[in-house]
Amino acid sequence: MKKLTLLFAGLVLALSPVFAQSRENILKVYNWADYIDEDLIGEFEQWYEQQTGKPVKIVYQLFDINEVMLSKIERGHEDFDVVCPSDYIIERMLRADMLLPIDKNFPDSINWMGNLSPYIVEQFNKVDGYGKNANDYAVGYMWGTTGYLYNTKYVKEEDVATWNALARPEFKGKIFVKDAFRDVYSPILIYLKQDELKSGAVTLDSLMYDSSDASILLVEEYLKSVRDNIAGWEADFGKEQMTKEKAWLNFTWSGDAAWAMEEAAAVGVSLDYRVPDEGSNVWFDGWVIPKYAKNVEAARYFIDFMCKPENAIRNMEAIGYVSAVGGPEVLASQINGESYEPLDASYFFGEGAESVCVNPVLYPDYSIIRRCAMMHDSGDRTDLLLGMWSRVKGDNASATTYIILLLAVVSLVSALVVVRQNKNKRKSRKGRR
Repeated sequence: MKKLTLLFAGLVLALSPVFAQSRENILKVYNWADYIDEDLIGEFEQWYEQQTGKPVKIVYQLFDINEVMLSKIERGHEDFDVVCPSDYIIERMLRADMLLPIDKNFPDSINWMGNLSPYIVEQFNKVDGYGKNANDYAVGYMWGTTGYLYNTKYVKEEDVATWNALARPEFKGKIFVKDAFRDVYSPILIYLKQDELKSGAVTLDSLMYDSSDASILLVEEYLKSVRDNIAGWEADFGKEQMTKEKAWLNFTWSGDAAWAMEEAAAVGVSLDYRVPDEGSNVWFDGWVIPKYAKNVEAARYFIDFMCKPENAIRNMEAIGYVSAVGGPEVLASQINGESYEPLDASYFFGEGAESVCVNPVLYPDYSIIRRCAMMHDSGDRTDLLLGMWSRVKGDNASATTYIILLLAVVSLVSALVVVRQNKNKRKSRKGRR
């Protein structure tokens, strides 16, 4: 309800003639759903006026697919000031000259962009922006890995030490896979190219660019060989299926895994997360300023405000994902010697974090990060990857999938009935108010 209220308020502001005449007092933010501590929005408005003497109101809008967000900006019909795309979309936007450089010069007392983890800065340096350094045009927000969320009652840790867990017959009908072709293609390609990786014929980083016909076919054949085991392809419901023990294995993101593990523990279900030994991808989301932005000054202040350590911590607590901000304040907030064994998080927090007790789902040990790499935009090969993904999923309408779809339809119909009944009740009460 809070999210809906915030979105509605943003749309009202966007349509208001008063604010339409004062665009310099509006900051239009376009972000993923459930991806911020919403209290920070009002706090930023107050803070910005204190710092600059200028009022600002945030119009906050949501998207759930990178490509939908990108299409709006590509057409130039939406003058968003701050947007939060994923790594490969940042890469695509840089190549298409769709971003403005971010001025990071702030007074020392409020200059927080320097709090970004050196690991995040290093990864953004690898973004292939056709000569443009992504760190000049983007600021990291959240990051994570892709791996297996699994039920420890039915699945042993050694079972998920390999991506080939998808092929195990005992898990048939109990596996859900994230409906995100890039996040599935890259880890499976890493698994299938183990011989080349071990021999040095290819590197992990170079493999993240590989969308050749041969590699696409290789991944497609493997996924088709295991799809009878897969109960469904999920965009968001996999973690809930895991907490209810309707699934035992979920090919998913670390942030979803962390959320599910906490929810499951509250109802006595034991879940854990593992990045298979072959390696995986790491993903990143970051703040950018599109070239159609109308309030660049407020946009860069907003990005800086999100890099403040206490705000980064609050965002992590609110959404369950891992901030790109490092530093001693964030590290101190994450240490819990009673719950976690020591691991090496020096890649993220720097010297002194070689043995710290932090959540291994959120901050994997350095030994795991060494075998992970960032995905890249596949450019004009994207349609071929999408075609492969469609073919893999197309024939896999399993009984479980049909049941889930049927339940979803029943729930929707029930909700519509309730809404109609409530409307009728409201009409009948209208005269008594």
